[in-house]
Amino acid sequence: QIKLVESGGGLVQAGGSLQLSCVASGRTSSSRATGWFRQVPGKEREFVASVGWSGRSTNYADSVKGRFMISRDNAQNTTWLQMNGLRPEDTAVYYCAAEKGVYGGASPFAARYDYWGQGTQVTVSS
Repeated sequence: QIKLVESGGGLVQAGGSLQLSCVASGRTSSSRATGWFRQVPGKEREFVASVGWSGRSTNYADSVKGRFMISRDNAQNTTWLQMNGLRPEDTAVYYCAAEKGVYGGASPFAARYDYWGQGTQVTVSS
């Protein structure tokens, strides 16, 4: 069983930055691709960014390209999402996820992810 714990959310002004962290625990957690998704009440969960199990491949939603950066350190079982140039439309609950299989690439598809954290709220004020 893989457990994911997110942290780092909060309230920030437009143009500001936040860094989200996701610590994974459980056997083979460091061998699974991870991703960040976000959800606003009343809307479907949407893909933000993902990183392959080795850290060499990444994938970003068009809406965050050039502003967000995903990275991971398998020795620390941690995935980060550095968010710069935040906008009010980035306001959402952000979820960390880990793929159901091992040694996967940076998938943008939520169906590929079997393990989810509890979410952390990010609020960007205008």
